[in-house]
Amino acid sequence: MDQVYNISTQDYNYTLPEENIAIYGLKNRDDSKLLSWKNGTIEDHNFQNLPELLPKNAMLVFNNTQVINARLFFNKSTGAKIELFCLEPITPNDYALSFSQNQSCRWKCLVGNLKRWKDEILVQRVHHDGSDFSFSARKIQSLPNNAFEIEFQWNNPEVTFGQILEYTGNLPIPPYLNRETEEADITRYQTVYAKVKGSVAAPTAGLHFTPSIFIALKNTGINCREITLHVGAGTFQPVKADTIGGHTMHAEQFTISKEFIVELITYSGPIIAVGTTAVRTLESLYFLGCMILSNPQIKIEELNVQQWDAYQNDVQRPTSRDALQALLNYLQTNRLKNLNCSTQIIIAPGYTFNIISGMITNFHQPQSTLLLLIAAFLGDDWKKIYQHALAYNYRFLSFGDSNLYLK
Repeated sequence: MDQVYNISTQDYNYTLPEENIAIYGLKNRDDSKLLSWKNGTIEDHNFQNLPELLPKNAMLVFNNTQVINARLFFNKSTGAKIELFCLEPITPNDYALSFSQNQSCRWKCLVGNLKRWKDEILVQRVHHDGSDFSFSARKIQSLPNNAFEIEFQWNNPEVTFGQILEYTGNLPIPPYLNRETEEADITRYQTVYAKVKGSVAAPTAGLHFTPSIFIALKNTGINCREITLHVGAGTFQPVKADTIGGHTMHAEQFTISKEFIVELITYSGPIIAVGTTAVRTLESLYFLGCMILSNPQIKIEELNVQQWDAYQNDVQRPTSRDALQALLNYLQTNRLKNLNCSTQIIIAPGYTFNIISGMITNFHQPQSTLLLLIAAFLGDDWKKIYQHALAYNYRFLSFGDSNLYLK
């Protein structure tokens, strides 16, 4: 583990000119460029070429999370504006249950303009579609990483918290875009297949897909499956430590169906993750299976992947199929239709991939955990790919162009 723990973050730095950062998405999602890399060979394509570039009988795995209007603003009587950025639910600690609450709920939030907010309750009036009610926020306690537990309350039982976010919240776009959310972002910063509310950032590798691309995938025999991982704000957190061992990886919630695990066990074709969130979810399944094999009586609430689980050298590693089978047996024994867990896994050079054999992703920020993840897959070729992309004016980051990496 020490070899990975001591990786220098400076080794994963590069110069990203401002003009290469895509501030807006293209009008037509699938007009983006597509850089393909296969066993060291780089080629330039358009994203519309994707179906013909994929291996036969490939399975694409998509993250169907939906970005929520996570930014809430309250105005104090003094005129000060306080921003509450909703990160994840605390009470109830399930996204769907929290969104369905009709009186109160508690969330982990970041607070903007914190110095101006002491202990008073923040209140705003909400007027929407004939509804007129009071909506308030109260600080409960401070949490790690500069977050706070916030209690939200409202006095209209006909309205759910999910509806309040839709009525009054703002869609969070990446901070490095240095602009406010605009009307076009409401649709453009969501994938066309987004279904399950919970993310505060989009799984951006999926932003390039369109209904016509899905038709072409079907016609070429590509299998498309969905999982859910709710992307947290930590995805934008830079690695500030000199080595990655000094960086605390963020945890994210994910959901996998039992049927999908059955399919993974029996699937003979290549499994290709659409986005780094899908990569992290799929690879986390392997380590959950390892936990169960080492402790068959493990409680479901203890079944979460920690940051360094993948690098415990003293643990004997089963095959991918054996790990997935153990996971399936566990679900069946405990009569669970879905697996709901969290993962804090960090994937960096030195990592051995257990589930995926390819990925579709965007171009990532320098010295980010996302760049470390693709470097784990590509080796030093990530430098060659990024140099090529900059030389040929590819668009970078969330609204930028796409990559297909295959082995």
